Amino acid sequence: MSSYIRVYKKEKNYLSGFISIAGSKSISNRLLILKAIYKDDIQIENISNCEDTEVLKKSLISNSNILDIHHAGTAMRFLTSYLSIQEGKEIVLTGSKRMKERPISILVEALRKLGAKIYYLEKEGFPPIKIFGNKILGGEIDVNAKISSQYISSLMLIASQFKMGLTIHLKGKITSIPYIKMTFDLLVLSGIKTSWEEQIIHIYPKKKEGKKFFYIESDWSSASYYYSMAAIAKKSNITLCSYNNMSLQGDKDIVSIYEKNFGVSTVFDKNTITLNKKINSFPKKIIELNLNKTPDIAQTIIITCSALRIKCILKGLETLKIKETDRLLALKEELFKFGVITKITDSSLEITNFSRKKINSFIRVKTYQDHRMAMSFSPFGLCSSFLQIEEPNVVKKSYPNFWEDLKYLGFFIDSYEE
Repeated sequence: MSSYIRVYKKEKNYLSGFISIAGSKSISNRLLILKAIYKDDIQIENISNCEDTEVLKKSLISNSNILDIHHAGTAMRFLTSYLSIQEGKEIVLTGSKRMKERPISILVEALRKLGAKIYYLEKEGFPPIKIFGNKILGGEIDVNAKISSQYISSLMLIASQFKMGLTIHLKGKITSIPYIKMTFDLLVLSGIKTSWEEQIIHIYPKKKEGKKFFYIESDWSSASYYYSMAAIAKKSNITLCSYNNMSLQGDKDIVSIYEKNFGVSTVFDKNTITLNKKINSFPKKIIELNLNKTPDIAQTIIITCSALRIKCILKGLETLKIKETDRLLALKEELFKFGVITKITDSSLEITNFSRKKINSFIRVKTYQDHRMAMSFSPFGLCSSFLQIEEPNVVKKSYPNFWEDLKYLGFFIDSYEE
């Protein structure tokens, strides 16, 4: 039996409300690995309540020799490295059908070169894998930095446990560099000696004595959907908590992107931000952005442009093809239902035209088991009463309260099963 929801708002022109968003999934997952290594020396508050983080938490304390992380890509990458240094343990790491289609060979090969014992159980280069935990001395490795920053972060998080530390030579153009910087900064804040010069990262062994306390800032990727709504509504005043202007998250770039291109201003006040649609704001006719550093907000921006009928060219999207789904292809197919014509390559998406047809019947959006497909398309509920979204529970992966928070802003969420 499948489920879907209808998303719409009767008063479409005005959005107002206060929304509290849980801690960043990206920061939470990195700190969970560090806490697993350093125990009570790492204290965490405002941890993410999303499914991905819950899966990682449970896996880190599990006594099972088979760990199924379902769709959680970050957990797959981070656990691969973490389990490789758990001496004497033998663990099978597996996941969903889609997870078994997501490559992990770059990380596995890097760990093998350092002395890890990891074996593929089905298709070469892909999960499931069997890991025999052992002592890794460390040293130097080369890593292709173009494919996924999570491979690099995964290695960095465990490198202080290597007797020789670790030197990572980043080869090629670095993708999603803010996520590597986030990992780097969290290591520094945890008391681990590190250095980063151009394409070379050094992680030194051990860490300074003493406890470190982290209050995790709220998730900027989750905030992005409210920026999209604020841009589409004629008038908006949305306050989000808990955010500050000194973020570790690269997706904070949403602030400048929406100010410059869509006329949405951000007011910082203590631990909140308030989004306002500028009066007499006139969006550009065409927008061109390179999102190599912030690919997770690509879907949000594409939907904003589509709803406002703005042509755009988004580049630097290489990693979107290996996410929960091939996000470029999924966007192309679902946007076509709304009369939005797009052109995609392996690393870009362009809105080339809009059909003139009026939407006067229900359009059902497939989510492809991808949380960001569900949330990024929801602002279309401000444009039409005919929006339906399949398998809405996929939002649990990163933002479990999303649909309830939309109701608080005045959206109607009608649920159906068939």
